[in-house]
Amino acid sequence: MASERAARLADRIKVIIAERLEKGLRDPRLGFVTLTDVQVTGDLQHASVFYTVMGDEEARAGTAAALASATGFLRTEVGRNLNTRLTPTLEFILDAIPENADHISTLLREARERDADVARLASGASYAGDANPYASDDEDADEDDEDDAAR
Repeated sequence: MASERAARLADRIKVIIAERLEKGLRDPRLGFVTLTDVQVTGDLQHASVFYTVMGDEEARAGTAAALASATGFLRTEVGRNLNTRLTPTLEFILDAIPENADHISTLLREARERDADVARLASGASYAGDANPYASDDEDADEDDEDDAAR
């Protein structure tokens, strides 16, 4: 039951912070932020807010600094909009989903290229010996079995 409550609280925190970020924080360092997930501990004391930022490394660093400086303000907003006895502390963590997705895409593209190379090599390949090396052995064995049965 506690995990269900933590999940509901995490969803509510995500909505509250997203609405506040949509209204703006008046910090020029804040880039285009997308909240990807919020995880709340079982005792409801701490919330980890995962986010992504569009842009380069400079935009990510600026946004991280802006969110770090606005953590107290955002926690106050969360406390006003939650009906809980205690307001959880907030921790903003840059989510590595875009980088991981790019890496996986690169690996999949390399695998497809290797598969295409192997298929191309296999299409022009021929057998080193007979096409079916066991065919003659099976026929000879069947004939030997028939000869043994007739005797």
